[in-house]
Amino acid sequence: MSPSVTVAFERSRDPWDERGSRRGNAVESALLRQGEGVPAVELKMLGPLTVRRHDVALALPASRKVRALLAYLALARHTVTRSQLCELLWEVPSDPRGELRWCLSKIRGLVDEPDRRRMSAQGDTIKLDLADCSVDAIEVTAATQAIETLPYMRLKALATLFAGDFLDGLELDGCPAFTGWLAAQRRRFRGRHAALLEHLVKTAPDDEGVGYLERWLELAPFDARAHELLLNALVRHDRVRESEEHAAATARLFEDEGLDFSPIRDAWQRAKTQRDPSAVVPTSAASVPVATSGASEDILTVARRASVAVMPFIDCSTVTSARGGTADALAHDVITRLAKLRSLFVIAQGTVFALHDRRVGPDEAARMLNVDYVASGSVLRRDTSLTVTIELVETRTARIVWAEVFSRKLDDAFGVLDEIGNSIVGSIASEIETSERNRAVLRPPNSLDAWEAHHRGLWHMYRFNKPDNDRAQHFFEMAVQLDPTFARAYAGLSFTHWQNAFQGWADRGPETDRAFEAAGQSIMADDRDPAAHWALGRSLWLRGQFDQSVVELEQAIDLSPNFALGHYTLAFVHCQSGDPYAAISFADRSRDLSPCDPMLFGMLATTALALVRLGRFAEAANFGVKAASRPNAHAHILAVTAFSLALDGRIDEGRAYLASIRKTRPHYGLDDYLRAYQFAPQDEKLFRDIAERLSMH
Repeated sequence: MSPSVTVAFERSRDPWDERGSRRGNAVESALLRQGEGVPAVELKMLGPLTVRRHDVALALPASRKVRALLAYLALARHTVTRSQLCELLWEVPSDPRGELRWCLSKIRGLVDEPDRRRMSAQGDTIKLDLADCSVDAIEVTAATQAIETLPYMRLKALATLFAGDFLDGLELDGCPAFTGWLAAQRRRFRGRHAALLEHLVKTAPDDEGVGYLERWLELAPFDARAHELLLNALVRHDRVRESEEHAAATARLFEDEGLDFSPIRDAWQRAKTQRDPSAVVPTSAASVPVATSGASEDILTVARRASVAVMPFIDCSTVTSARGGTADALAHDVITRLAKLRSLFVIAQGTVFALHDRRVGPDEAARMLNVDYVASGSVLRRDTSLTVTIELVETRTARIVWAEVFSRKLDDAFGVLDEIGNSIVGSIASEIETSERNRAVLRPPNSLDAWEAHHRGLWHMYRFNKPDNDRAQHFFEMAVQLDPTFARAYAGLSFTHWQNAFQGWADRGPETDRAFEAAGQSIMADDRDPAAHWALGRSLWLRGQFDQSVVELEQAIDLSPNFALGHYTLAFVHCQSGDPYAAISFADRSRDLSPCDPMLFGMLATTALALVRLGRFAEAANFGVKAASRPNAHAHILAVTAFSLALDGRIDEGRAYLASIRKTRPHYGLDDYLRAYQFAPQDEKLFRDIAERLSMH
């Protein structure tokens, strides 16, 4: 069960300066009681639970359920019902509502004041308002969302907030829902603590780094990166004997767990050789056998793709640990579908299930496997409903990239699982791509590897203007020069040439040939990548080869049914001269798979064109307006909207969209529109006729 009480705790920015000391601002002043310099109430949960009011420690109630309820409410985000709280803390109570009221009265005694009521109950709902309070867990959560930008002293101050495990010592017997919530929170905050220590190691003075590394390894004993950094630091400080002892102990630790020590050993050997060219790794460490853990390579340096582990979902519906239920089936489905996209390095099912069976949590598993992202969640199946919670976390920052709760009626169990699985796969792929694009655009251009250059290209490509398209082409060319086997980079390069031809930014003939050539190179690099067939299908459409285009695009979605761009481009092709009903179906599917896609304007516009061909002009106009409202909609999309509105009799609105086009393309006319698309003669005549009513030439 996830927390759902609203906690009004807002800070517009981190109230710390670059030296790590608090600074005053309007928001901070609202948090602190006037003239006292401290929050009205301080709630500490990163260790044993403590409460201070006006800087005076309060005696906590003896009841563990009161303390558990206070912590739960403090971290919750949405209004919660009394029945939810009863389910959380009372498995089979005699009078749950009465016990809950008693617990809430005890919490009021801790947080309420005569002139400030923080605990409120309205009907069946409970709300805890901590707007003028300090909660260490919330402070850490907010700060670590931007952990890479925090200065050293701020990182150090945050790390000092950890005095042990989350709610250390506050376990409840006979409360499985709370036990599950507590375990999840402890894993989450251990991950954030480890991320803070990792970033402290990067920014701390050299003489302080070893101490942070040792604390990091206490939290994540199987994090290969931490071991490598510690061994390197010990060698750098001429503490060679200590490095040898640590390497031998780590080798035994990894061997006992069936993990591969060789990457750590090799990194240590390189560090020693750089320090002393005659150094040799001791036999006790060098002779450790290579074990099979499912991640026998350092995938961060070998793979050209972001890496993700999808951990088995926790089944909250049963008390047994038997495998093969709904939760396992969903995890297997998500892993398989993500792997078929071929845009990510996906850890195999056997590895993640083995770690799960050993009770390794998602954050620890992600560090053991050295992956960039980890997805985890839970499944709760009741009589007629299914609820799936999931979150995607960036491993090295502990930042939650995406989280969602899916609640569905179980009219068709298999259909519901398929729908939820599609949404999860599409969201994970889209969120990771967005994260990687944003990270790549912040890197100096001359420091990019092939993967980063590719994502820098995507960032520019989705701006849909000529200068950005030229920049995208440059970065895709850089990516294929750095890695001539990178199929997705060739597909991106093909798309930039396709855009030049489609938008009229360059001579259509040569750009069509270049798009086709780059798509062919993508196919040769990896003919199992759906993006390669997508690129080839688009380029064949440019060449007027409709049937061959459809074959390649269908191959793309056969290879990966979750490849949203494949479905969208089939809609694009069919909406002009193919089956308009098929176009609508493919467009709907693409939007379902990727509802926040950068190409959403195109998905909506293809539906509008298909509806125009079916004579359903009012519906077409509505879809056209939606398409034009997207921030990256280009001139052709605005033209689709103008025509759709005019066909629906809304001439003045259509002319307004034409005026918008001519602000950026003053000479845009009917011929530009018709050259871009490939309509059948009767549909082309329809557009010519309506263009006269729009006074478009």
